[in-house]
Amino acid sequence: MNRISLVWGLGWRFLRTRHSNRFISFISVSSIVGVALGVTVLILVLSAMNGFERELKERLLAVVPHAEMIAVEDPIMDWHTMAAEAATHPEVVASAPFTLVEGLLQKGDKLKGVSVRGVVPEWEQQVSEADHYMSPEAWQSLSAPGKPLVLGKALAQQLKLEVGQRVTLMVPRPQSQGRRPPQRVVFTVTGLFDLGGEIDRTMAFTSLAVASEIRGFGDGVGGLRLKLDDLFAAPAVIRAVGYEQSHYLYLNDWTRTQGHLYSDIQLIRTLMYLVLVLMVAVASFNIICSLVMAVQDKQAEIAILRTMGLSRKAVMGAFVIQGALTGLTGCIIGAALGSALAWRLSDLIAALEQALGVKLLSGDVYFIDFLPSQLMLSDVVSVTCVAFVVTVLASLYPAWKAAKQEPAQALG
Repeated sequence: MNRISLVWGLGWRFLRTRHSNRFISFISVSSIVGVALGVTVLILVLSAMNGFERELKERLLAVVPHAEMIAVEDPIMDWHTMAAEAATHPEVVASAPFTLVEGLLQKGDKLKGVSVRGVVPEWEQQVSEADHYMSPEAWQSLSAPGKPLVLGKALAQQLKLEVGQRVTLMVPRPQSQGRRPPQRVVFTVTGLFDLGGEIDRTMAFTSLAVASEIRGFGDGVGGLRLKLDDLFAAPAVIRAVGYEQSHYLYLNDWTRTQGHLYSDIQLIRTLMYLVLVLMVAVASFNIICSLVMAVQDKQAEIAILRTMGLSRKAVMGAFVIQGALTGLTGCIIGAALGSALAWRLSDLIAALEQALGVKLLSGDVYFIDFLPSQLMLSDVVSVTCVAFVVTVLASLYPAWKAAKQEPAQALG
């Protein structure tokens, strides 16, 4: 038997042999449980953060503009030319005109603030995926004559509105018109969209012609929305495109309106890695304790092996392997349990909400009203590896103490 096989054999025998002191076995099991819990919790949290990031990109930013140029005072009359100039930038994928109308929706004695976005469906489809969250009939109704309005499902429920009913939008008049009562526009609800979260309660769609008519823009529009190839280049791109225009514009991008969400997600992800190290470090103290006690428990065996010619390095290696196997067991259990729970986390939380009758994420506060989850292999591997390295490092001191023992003192 070569030296490496001997060290591995001793480490494995030390791990599975029952100790004379049951408390040592209890500490060893508790250290496995501690490592497993730390790995499980971090995989769950990272999966939730991945889910939030995915929903931010695929759901929220599918409707929220990547970047937009908004007219400050006068409407943009020659928006086709502006769109053509914007398209020359390599990062701009597509553009579409829009006009925003801010006001209050009134149904009976209920009032709700809303931002009505006037769009041309054919153009809007190039820069937005809003049509994915409503029926084809609702989307096409934005091209129909009259005054169509597509509301968020949550907003319609708050106002107790159904498709086909009418609702009044009260729009404040410009200061240049003096103190006059707000303009009242009667819309017909032609459809509902269900994005989930805050947008459902604050946004609505109508045709571009109707929105521009309300704002008094005539054939002009209120702004131009851009879809970008690289989301994170939005601030630089909108400045580069906007500064080339002669029109007086506000330049806006998603990092101004929703960037804090992405920053919060990344901050929490970083903090969770720190939490992992701390949780596994606490569990590693149990590994240290169990190994120190194991060393005391096996002093006679160590002394006999030393007198038979076993080197200090081999003794140290055997106890490092014992600690590493303990940590590896906890890491594997934690990775398996965390992956299984993360895979069905959204369903589990939904079932828990239904059972308890509570809502963990309210659409009035958050941009989504459910807990998303996206399990990534890279997270599972990195978490497991970091936890394993910490447990191996925790094994070094007890193993070093075991290697320092003199056979004569242990057998004396």
